Amino acid sequence: MLLARAGGAAGWATPPLAALSQVLRLERSRRTAIVFPLQKLERYLAPGTDTAPFRLFQPGLAALQRSEALFRSDRGHPIDYVSSAVRMDHAPPPALPEVCFIGRSNVGKSSLIRALFSLAPEVEVRVSKTPPRKRQKEPSLALQADNRAAQLEQCAVETFEKNQAQRPIKGHTKKINFFKVGKYFTLVDMPGYGYRSPQDFVEMVEAYLQERHNLKRTFLLVDGVVGLQKTDHIAVEMLEEFGIPYVVVLTKIDRASRGLLLKNVLEIQEFVKKSTQGCFPQLFLVSSVEFSGVHLLRCFVAHVTGNLPIVEAS
Repeated sequence: MLLARAGGAAGWATPPLAALSQVLRLERSRRTAIVFPLQKLERYLAPGTDTAPFRLFQPGLAALQRSEALFRSDRGHPIDYVSSAVRMDHAPPPALPEVCFIGRSNVGKSSLIRALFSLAPEVEVRVSKTPPRKRQKEPSLALQADNRAAQLEQCAVETFEKNQAQRPIKGHTKKINFFKVGKYFTLVDMPGYGYRSPQDFVEMVEAYLQERHNLKRTFLLVDGVVGLQKTDHIAVEMLEEFGIPYVVVLTKIDRASRGLLLKNVLEIQEFVKKSTQGCFPQLFLVSSVEFSGVHLLRCFVAHVTGNLPIVEAS
């Protein structure tokens, strides 16, 4: 969840490469790999491969700098945790443009949000461990929600049995967390879906997606090591059914070999091209550890929320 950090900015230092000014000190190839990690894979494509989806969103330096300013807090531009909700009647008023981040449990969602807000020393990203109260489903949505929950439950059992011997899941957000970025937009951290709370995901997230009319873009996080999973496909089906514009973000790219990452990128691009209507054709690759792709993702968030209407080519 997103909370104010006690004690303010005392003793705080910007993480390496969190600021664009730090990245600009690197030699050119390394700099490009940090800002545009998808372009780094282009040189390994087979001849004749369509490279258009690799460069659809390619802002210049000025746009990257303007968007970074939105994620840097100061007295005149506070970045605040607003509230958490388990029901939509507990959500804050939809006064600003909004983006939300969803993904499987342990996909690295909290780590990515922490990286996005790494220039705001007074805030901290944590994972809520308080279980939400059960919400009564609306009768008109009950059958649809039950069907979706049943699909997730089936995937959950398979995932649990497959990974039973692996280490426990680290992160699992159980509430909808709202984070206000000045007077410009709100970023929303959604509950993780997977074997730990498929019903919670259905009840909270479906209601949010259907009722939040100020939602400008949903960011669907997919593990860059394992690619699209069954539960991710169910999330895609839900976004497509509701007509929600979304974009796929591949996380943990620092953990994937180049060959594996390229394979997953090409497979997901092909899936997006053939099987989706509301998904932005370009994937966004990120590493919360190395800050690869974080600067570009900040810029895209600023763009889709209307705070960067003109993005010049680099």
